[in-house]
Amino acid sequence: MMAGELDFEKPLVELRSKIDELRKFAEERGFDFSEEIARLETQYRQLESEMYSTLTAAQKMHIARHHQRPTTLDFIQAIFTDFIELHGDRLFADDLAIVGGLAKLNGVPVTVIGHQRGKDTKDNIARFFGSPHPEGFRKALRLMRQADKFGRPIITFIDTKGAYPGDTAEMRGQSEAIARNLLVMSTLRVPIVCVVIGEGGSGGALALGVGNRVLMLENAIYSVISPNGAASILWKDASRADEAAEAMKITAQDLHRFGIVEEVIPEPKGGAHRDPEGQAELVKKAVWRHLQELMAMTPEQLVEDRYRKFRSIGVIGSEGPDEPGPEPAAEDRQSPEAPADGAADGEASAGVDAVDADKAIESNAR
Repeated sequence: MMAGELDFEKPLVELRSKIDELRKFAEERGFDFSEEIARLETQYRQLESEMYSTLTAAQKMHIARHHQRPTTLDFIQAIFTDFIELHGDRLFADDLAIVGGLAKLNGVPVTVIGHQRGKDTKDNIARFFGSPHPEGFRKALRLMRQADKFGRPIITFIDTKGAYPGDTAEMRGQSEAIARNLLVMSTLRVPIVCVVIGEGGSGGALALGVGNRVLMLENAIYSVISPNGAASILWKDASRADEAAEAMKITAQDLHRFGIVEEVIPEPKGGAHRDPEGQAELVKKAVWRHLQELMAMTPEQLVEDRYRKFRSIGVIGSEGPDEPGPEPAAEDRQSPEAPADGAADGEASAGVDAVDADKAIESNAR
């Protein structure tokens, strides 16, 4: 029996159950059903191959949300050594929806940060189902600034439906905390590799996603809003999330084709939860390969590389992603130390001109 099977996997579960029952019956009664069992095993492998090679976006969304899918802490324990978790944002509290600390990857000191979902109901409640409050994002920012100070590469794991949407988070500056992470991450002078391991939803995901390289697991999803949220807004019906997922182009394959992610990391058939150890090894190899390339760059080259990556996103031609237009000279760009926070945050969000953005905000406020 497959553990934690999803609805669309029921044909596989039923076929596996028949095979197991036939094998048990043959052992108990002493009959030879080897040919029949072999035929069913072949049928099972064919069905499995067909099913997992033609997954829809909605089916991948359900795999990405699987309750047994490896979490950030699972990957940290499997990939890194000497991990020391650090707590708190030094401003308000320690948000358990984000974990992070110091570790070593193949002997290289790094800072690792990620969203953390719970393993059961009690743990999920404590971790707000992986949806961070402002203090979570500020904890991540504190660790990233520390990494920048000591020259440690940063590796982030993204797995959240979005930032916590409650009024307590809004009162403590949720949007400012996310925007601050986007701004600061864009200017850090160390390598940053981001890995979407499950669901990357909205600003809660983007707050850890401004990296030189963004990688995705094969069945992960990444979008500006969760399919449930999009369905609620578009059709006033969150139950149409599967329909929204199909329309939103949120899969790893879609985003790789658009140039938003650099690599799609394969998963075992059925998803990462089928073989957590093997999945962790694939992630480790991919992260290390990209990190080696980035560590050969100077701090200035790293910032420029990150800038060009995100400035090129959204440049679409008639046939799909196109080459970005001419870039402004480095000296003409907004300085990261400039006092006008609104202008810097505006530049970090889809290339909207800061002055025009401020005028639009003032107009809407009236």
